[in-house]
Amino acid sequence: MKYAIFSLITSCLLIACGPQSESPGAAAQSGQSTDKTRADPYQPKPYIKINHPDWSRDAVLYQLNVRQFSEEGTFAAAQAELPRLKELGANILWLMPIHPIGEKNRKGSLGSYYSVKDYYGVNPEFGTLDDLKSFVDAAHALGMHVILDWVANHTAWDNALVTEHPDWYERDWKGDFRPTPWWDWSDIIDLDFSKPGVRKYMTEAMKYWVREAGIDGFRCDVAGYIPLDFWENARAELDAIKPVFMLAEFEERDVHARAFDATYAWSWSNSMQSIAKGTSDVGGLFGYYSGNESAWPQDAYRMTYTSNHDYNSWHGTDQELYGDMLPAAIVLAFVGEGMPLIYNGQEAGNPKRLEFFEKDAIVWQDHPNGALFKQLTGLRHGTKALWNGAAGARMVSVVNSEPQKVLSFVRFGEEDGVFAVINFTDAAQTISFPQALHHGDYTDYFAGDRVTFDGETTLALTPWEYRVYLKQ
Repeated sequence: MKYAIFSLITSCLLIACGPQSESPGAAAQSGQSTDKTRADPYQPKPYIKINHPDWSRDAVLYQLNVRQFSEEGTFAAAQAELPRLKELGANILWLMPIHPIGEKNRKGSLGSYYSVKDYYGVNPEFGTLDDLKSFVDAAHALGMHVILDWVANHTAWDNALVTEHPDWYERDWKGDFRPTPWWDWSDIIDLDFSKPGVRKYMTEAMKYWVREAGIDGFRCDVAGYIPLDFWENARAELDAIKPVFMLAEFEERDVHARAFDATYAWSWSNSMQSIAKGTSDVGGLFGYYSGNESAWPQDAYRMTYTSNHDYNSWHGTDQELYGDMLPAAIVLAFVGEGMPLIYNGQEAGNPKRLEFFEKDAIVWQDHPNGALFKQLTGLRHGTKALWNGAAGARMVSVVNSEPQKVLSFVRFGEEDGVFAVINFTDAAQTISFPQALHHGDYTDYFAGDRVTFDGETTLALTPWEYRVYLKQ
């Protein structure tokens, strides 16, 4: 989403009805065997039809705002920091939109990245196409991948398409171009995806960046506002070039079948913020994880995050949103089911809301957050039970004596596993565990101590304390 948190989740299930099948009686009269000529309708079929790139299985996302990432605000300056991001443990680098920004009806002096003037161009503030290619090549050399933020839903008012193809745009009741309805997005106007020309143009533009710059996929802005069949076809055409990774700014199960590897876990983030504010407790997470296991395919990647560009600029800094609970929330984002995201500046403890339409560089410094992220990315890469989707293990609740205050669970795979316990309160807790699921020998990942859990073991936790035990 552009610069207001996109919290309204819409979903649309499109059912294509084919011709009625021949009745069993008619098939018998024609001498055909229904058992042999059609698949068993009661046999379960894999829900997800796309193939996740192998390199996404243990990946951690890193969102990079080129304008604010350095004082220079360029691809070249960002490229110089790639070894640091590699050491941090980032695998997939998500570049916020890199295209020229519209000038007509611009917001602020520099405008919003999400007001695209030219889908085939590079914002001269950031550098040249060759600079972008150099960044991508350097990331690839370090074993990382790069995805672009793609804004298909709308363009800038002064995009060339406005004059070349005015019929490609939606209109309001007066017949004028219109911004996305109900939002204060006055610097953009919506495209009309009922037009085949729009679909072909947008797909070809995406393919251009994969072919020309070596881009490895896309984060798709307000993806749910665009018909799903467009994304499904675009994914197929992109995969025909090379395996790509696709992230949708949307929280809906069905986009995973043929279009997107990953979607936003808004409801997870909202639950975490409610706990931090004291308006909810751990019980607020049970609904999320229950639905995650019961209603979503296991191989759907759901992006878990404590911040992104919308949260930071429009809702609050990490300290404002989470206070002292922040490290516990970060730990759950990495150790629980989901694909974790780091927003640039979090590792430096960025204390400010970054300006969205102006230059406002991150102040880089050593911070405990950076050490925590490194520990967690190391844990995640080295523990297969924590990998993304079906490559990892399911979370299984471990019942404890304070279930509204302390979250405890295991993720046990065939090769390894973890037992995690997190105190989501500002008070000390002493807890016991009445069941035996977690019993066994472990190593405390953060302290390095060997620990054995049996029926007599209790844990004393300080406020907001987290423990992660590696299965031996």
